[in-house]
Amino acid sequence: MGSESMVSVKTKLLAALLVLQLCYAGTHIVSRVALNIGVSKVVYPVYRNLIALLLLGPFAYFSEKKERPPLTFSLLVQFFLLASLGITANQGFYLLGLYYASPTFASAMQNSVPAITFVMAFALRLEKVDISRRYGLAKVLGTIASIGGATIITIYKGPPLLHQTHPQPGNSLEEDMYSRKMQNWTWGCVYLVGHCLSWAGWMVLQAPVLRNYPAKLSLTSFTCFFGLIQFLIIAAFVETNPELWKIQSGEELFTILYAGVVAAGIVFSLQTWCIQKGGPVFVAVFQPMQTLLVAVMASLILGDQLYLGGIIGAALIMIGLYSVLWGKTEEKRVGSQDQERTLTKHLLDTENRDKDDAPASDIP
Repeated sequence: MGSESMVSVKTKLLAALLVLQLCYAGTHIVSRVALNIGVSKVVYPVYRNLIALLLLGPFAYFSEKKERPPLTFSLLVQFFLLASLGITANQGFYLLGLYYASPTFASAMQNSVPAITFVMAFALRLEKVDISRRYGLAKVLGTIASIGGATIITIYKGPPLLHQTHPQPGNSLEEDMYSRKMQNWTWGCVYLVGHCLSWAGWMVLQAPVLRNYPAKLSLTSFTCFFGLIQFLIIAAFVETNPELWKIQSGEELFTILYAGVVAAGIVFSLQTWCIQKGGPVFVAVFQPMQTLLVAVMASLILGDQLYLGGIIGAALIMIGLYSVLWGKTEEKRVGSQDQERTLTKHLLDTENRDKDDAPASDIP
C-alpha cells in the first residue's frame, strides 16, 4: 500500500513537471504571437502584471496574515529594487530579445540563469567554491560551459538546419535585408543576456530580503505591484497613443490572459507544489525539457528556423546546467556527512572527557 502511494506521488510529480514545462513553453510562444500581432512591448507586461497582482494579492493577504512582518521603509525600498530587476528589467529585456530573436533561443538562454546566479552569489560571497573537490570543480566548469554556450548563441548564428535560405548573389536588396536580420538577431541575443542577468540578480537579491520578510506570497505581490507601477511610468513616456491600450481582437485577449493567468497564477502554484514534493534541484533538472518543447512548438506553430550556432550553444548551456546542479547536490550531501561526523566526534569527545573527569569509584 505504501509503495503504491509512493508511485502515485512520483507519477503526479512527473505529470505536474511536464505540465509546468508545457506552461513555460507556451509562455514563450504566446508572448511571440502577441508581439507578432502588434501588442505593445510595454502594454503587454502592464496587463500581465496587473492580472498577476489581482490573482496573487488577495490570496497572499488572507493566507499570510500571521507570518507577514510589519512593513518598513527599508523593506519597501528592497521591494522596489526587486521589482526593478525581477519585473521591469527582466520582462523588458525578455520581450525585446524575443522580438528580435526567437522563442527557442530565449528558452535556451534561460538555462544559463543558474550558472549566472552562481557567479553573482560567488562574487558577493554568498556562495563558496572549493575547486580541490569534485563538486567545486563541477560548479566552475558548468558555469564556464553555460556562459560559453550563451556567448556562442549571441555571436554565432550559423547555417539553418531545416532549409537553406541565403540571399541570391548580386541582389543588393536581399543582401541588405539579410544583413539587417543578422544584426537584429545579435541584438536580440544581447537583450536576452540582459534578461538572464537581471533574472539572476533578482534571485540573488531575493535571498537576503526573504530572511527579513519570509512571507513569500506577499513578497511576490509587492514585487508585482512595484513592477506594475514602474511599467506604467515607462508607458506614460513611451506609449502615449490610447489605441495601443485597447484590446482589439480575441487573439490579443487570449495572449494577455495566458500571460497573467497561466504564466503567473498556474505556473506559480504548480512550481511551488513541485518544489515542495521533489525539491528545487529535481525541478531545475527538468528545465532543459522546456527548450525542446519550445523548439518543437515554435517550428510547428510559428515556422521558426533552427540554426547550428543555437544548437551548439544550447547543448553547452544544458551540459553546464546539469554540471552546476550536480555540484550543488554533491556539495550538500558531502556537507551533511561532514556535519554528522563532526557532531559524532564532538559527542564521543564529550563522553570520553566525562569519563576522564569522573572519580575512580564511579567508573565501572
